[in-house]
Amino acid sequence: MWRRSSYSNQEGGNCVEVADGLPGVVPVRDSKVPGGPALVFPAGSWSAFIDGLKSGRHRV
Repeated sequence: MWRRSSYSNQEGGNCVEVADGLPGVVPVRDSKVPGGPALVFPAGSWSAFIDGLKSGRHRV
């Protein structure tokens, strides 16, 4: 099941969706193009990226 970023709004801003429930991987897609391609990241890499965003190591 795809879930949209909590920063997304009803106006369709620049947001991503991630899919849950797939062992070991995290698919990511553009919320504006739900039928388009998805990037698939190893779960550990995705977690490290999200942790980096939360800690301020990555600029957004």
